Amino acid sequence: MPRVVAKADTLNELNKNFVQARLEVPVFLNSVPKCGTHLLRNIMRMFVPVDQQYHKAFIQFPVLKRNLAAFGKSHPYLSWGHLLFSDHSAIALNSVRHLVLVRDPYDWVLARARFFLSDNFQGSMDHLKRGNVSMEEMLNMMILGIYDKAPTMQEIFLHNGVAWMGTKARMLRFEDLLQHVKNLDSSEAEVFFVGLLRDCGIEDMPADWRERVRVGSDREQSGTARENLEGLSAEIPDVLPDTQKRLVEFAAPGLRKMLGYSQA
Repeated sequence: MPRVVAKADTLNELNKNFVQARLEVPVFLNSVPKCGTHLLRNIMRMFVPVDQQYHKAFIQFPVLKRNLAAFGKSHPYLSWGHLLFSDHSAIALNSVRHLVLVRDPYDWVLARARFFLSDNFQGSMDHLKRGNVSMEEMLNMMILGIYDKAPTMQEIFLHNGVAWMGTKARMLRFEDLLQHVKNLDSSEAEVFFVGLLRDCGIEDMPADWRERVRVGSDREQSGTARENLEGLSAEIPDVLPDTQKRLVEFAAPGLRKMLGYSQA
């Protein structure tokens, strides 16, 4: 099984610096893999008591049945993971506040490639590291998948993101979250975070909400932030090349429009 290596954070200790109100309903932070999961999770950890944070597992479909306690009403938890759409997933989340984080597929291709080529990801992609494939070939594999090793971009976004649209889940774009994190003093950011907290069942906005967001969004606390990835074995561009953009549109036509990233 692949293994993710990430440094431990200190957010549980920093959580004690804030007065916490207890959750009354369970909350699940769902996301398409490589869409800013740690950013959303770490921010919300600053608004919930540590004993109501479900640290036992990063919840995915193979371990869902072993972690149903995360979604129970008797002890509401804040939990997180990559839970694909299915009948069992929908039933498990029936009484849960559910957010789904997505990202522009163009940037997602770059983030996925960067992560797989780092030493933080160990397992099924190791043979692609140390210059064994070109950067363009790696990007194409992120878009089109790798036979018998990795699913296609279309499959990942379909089952982890698009399939949840139109349900009670709140769809959240990584770029919107990041924009408001970077502009915390704006009135738009306040409106955004008021809405985010309400979607998580937190009706009373703490007066120190900006400081909580600053602490939670500190990139030093994220083991998968770009600058914290170790041993990156290839130079990944900041912008997806034009040919790979066309490949995204070919491999997953309509995906960016469905997610609100393109009007075309």
